[in-house]
Amino acid sequence: MIEVEEVDLALSIAAMRVAAGETASVLRVLSNADRLLLLCQISQGDYSVGELEALLDIRQPTLSQQLTVLRNEGLVATRREGKRIFYRIADEKVLKILSLLYQLYCPIQQPTNDHGLNDHPPMMKHAKGGIKAAA
Repeated sequence: MIEVEEVDLALSIAAMRVAAGETASVLRVLSNADRLLLLCQISQGDYSVGELEALLDIRQPTLSQQLTVLRNEGLVATRREGKRIFYRIADEKVLKILSLLYQLYCPIQQPTNDHGLNDHPPMMKHAKGGIKAAA
């Protein structure tokens, strides 16, 4: 006879397996430098393809290909204004991941303490659907 605890554990493992698969998918998308750069920029607000091309120096064919991957994976959403398409982050979890990555790998130069370390990492806040470094 199966104990109730064993059933609960099996359900927990099944749920963790599903979550691990979803997480691995997101991390695969983030593992491309161009896609990560795009997501970091888009996390600051809505941008058109032309704006992203100019800001990030990613050529149009590569840019379109990477934006298609991000859209197909559900990480970005679009809105149309006339002929222009604007991209925004579609998943709150992705914003949280980008915020953490920003804090770990893109620190803003701040005054240091006596040991040469920042006392506080830059904090992030949401603005217009994106992430902004706090002033």
